[in-house]
Amino acid sequence: MTIEELNKLSKEKAFEELFKCCGCTPWAQNLTDFRPFKSKEDLLRLSDMNWITCDEEEVLEAFSHHPKIGDLKSLEKKFASTKEWASGEQSGVDAATHKTLTELAHGNIAYEKKFGFIFIVCATGKTADEMLTMLKARLVNDAATEINIAMNEQNKITHIRLNKLIE
Repeated sequence: MTIEELNKLSKEKAFEELFKCCGCTPWAQNLTDFRPFKSKEDLLRLSDMNWITCDEEEVLEAFSHHPKIGDLKSLEKKFASTKEWASGEQSGVDAATHKTLTELAHGNIAYEKKFGFIFIVCATGKTADEMLTMLKARLVNDAATEINIAMNEQNKITHIRLNKLIE
């Protein structure tokens, strides 16, 4: 859709489309209310401004709307509305070895146990081995550092999805 078409959507439909880009209710609601957008660049700028104001609970809501890296079964069930985007974003796991996928699964469990949320990484363009290396490196972080890194990764994902939403 174009930026003009997004601006003309009903409030409910605009919220629905934006929520697919970032599963944070206040973020999507605020961005919906910021309409009309002057351009895609304006949308991205307002998205960034809105994202940095989110509190931890809101950030964790957004994280909860992502499947675990490599968890293709959850893409099919829980994340049906963003399945096409998320599977494309995670296409780097398609060629992964069984060993890498097993290590990713174990790393995801350790990560979630330590930080209380799933490993968030902008997977677009990354191989499974690259993501595994990132996961292992981030496991040594403290909680405050890690949530900031994850927020930045979420913002990258949001930008990619907003760019897919708007032609």
